[in-house]
Amino acid sequence: MAIRKIGIVGAGFGGLSAARVFTALGYQVCLYEKEPDVGGVWSASRRYPGLTTQNPRSTYALSDFPMPADYPEWPSGKQVQAYMQSYAEHFGLAGAIHLNAEVVEASYRHQAGQWQLGIDKKNADGSRQTLEEQCDYLIIANGIFSVPFIPQYPGADEFVANGGVICHTSQLTDQRIVKGKHVLVVGYGKSSCDVANALAGTAKSTTVIARHLIWKLPKMLGNVLNYKHLFLTRLSEALFRYIRLRGFEKFLHGVGNPLRRSLLNSVEFIVEKQLRLRRLGLHPHKPLETIARSTVSLVTDGFFEKIARGELDIRRETEISRLSAGRAELSDGHSLPADIVVCGTGWQQTCPFLDSDIMDKVTDQRGNFRLYRSMLPIGVPRLAFNGYNSSFFSQLNCEIGALWLADYLNGGIDLPSIAAQNDYADRRLAWMEARTDGKHSRGTNIIPFSIHHIDELLDDMGMNLGRLIRFKQWFGALDPGDYAHILPQLKNKHRIGKIDAGLRCEAGT
Repeated sequence: MAIRKIGIVGAGFGGLSAARVFTALGYQVCLYEKEPDVGGVWSASRRYPGLTTQNPRSTYALSDFPMPADYPEWPSGKQVQAYMQSYAEHFGLAGAIHLNAEVVEASYRHQAGQWQLGIDKKNADGSRQTLEEQCDYLIIANGIFSVPFIPQYPGADEFVANGGVICHTSQLTDQRIVKGKHVLVVGYGKSSCDVANALAGTAKSTTVIARHLIWKLPKMLGNVLNYKHLFLTRLSEALFRYIRLRGFEKFLHGVGNPLRRSLLNSVEFIVEKQLRLRRLGLHPHKPLETIARSTVSLVTDGFFEKIARGELDIRRETEISRLSAGRAELSDGHSLPADIVVCGTGWQQTCPFLDSDIMDKVTDQRGNFRLYRSMLPIGVPRLAFNGYNSSFFSQLNCEIGALWLADYLNGGIDLPSIAAQNDYADRRLAWMEARTDGKHSRGTNIIPFSIHHIDELLDDMGMNLGRLIRFKQWFGALDPGDYAHILPQLKNKHRIGKIDAGLRCEAGT
């Protein structure tokens, strides 16, 4: 039952950070990535026009590998992918990463205590071959943005048959195809606004179709203060009610509630005036506090200015009800010319390579992932998920998640009983359902509680930050470098140097 070989699916932040941690701890690691490059959502194969980070450079890095100092404040998608490639090379992971290798089947062999993997490998000459591999432990890091979701519009077949194109934002990787075309961009999230903003001027017309408006946050509040100092801190998370209140949070959501609401109302007032939302007819007509229900979306540079100048159109509180040859009918009764429909309509969280009986244990009847600490499926042996959380500090949550998992496999964490784990998953899902009106990405959305989640993992490990650093994080943007000591500390905890990884067994086996 010894655990020597770790199999990892996906080379995004979740897979790369897991490969880094387990390699450093002496395990044999094999990482399989279906794309020709590392990067996950930042891969060249799904990099839409205008893609940039939501985080400033200093906050969107792994703990012991800062982003290059010459990167802009908000790096481009291409720069993030290059950073991740550099990370893999710097820590000697290239030999463990198998590109153009898609895991198409994964089944657990109880008697052998191993996972059997079926790999569809694309060779350099374009030929394909099927490989079989085994691993002692499987980490799924294919991400919660794994399969694009595109609505099934009535009339889509006629639209496409007459030369129309329907695609997801992640599939629009060549901006040249929109030249001289009427483009409709569906959605009002970051990817939709990024794409629409980038296409305006190239396309003959660009129109955003927004069923619901959400609050957008400017990168520089009042054109002066970097938003990271307000929204990437412990204080900002404390303004929203977590599942369990501790310390100063009890005050803010108790007798200090008027102060909390005043802070949020002040920011809301500044944002509305700065973006001229009422003048443009784009006020969400709901409190800023509702950003905690689904996602936080930054303003795309130039987006509102293009709307004000008429270079970019937006239709709010409507959706496409039917497509026909060269046209789109909207639910509000209007009809628009349309050659290309770009859908920023979200993602499906799927693991098509897992057996159905395993998926039945991993998810509930509604498809929600039931994971202890967003990592472990309950009652499934030798399987974990990393990166199954949507947050502002997704890269750091991936890294701390990998460290937590390594500590667990080395016997450093005692899990609660199966009944207690099930109770944990039930309570978390019920809280998410109520907090987000059901928009919680199948139980994987932890926005805006990224730091809370990190704290819980480090508390389990007995390795949380000191009080002084945590106090600093209350009033300043989180610095990933504050966590760089965790991996060396974990190696020391288990006295791991050049010991035989074969002596290491999974906790509880």
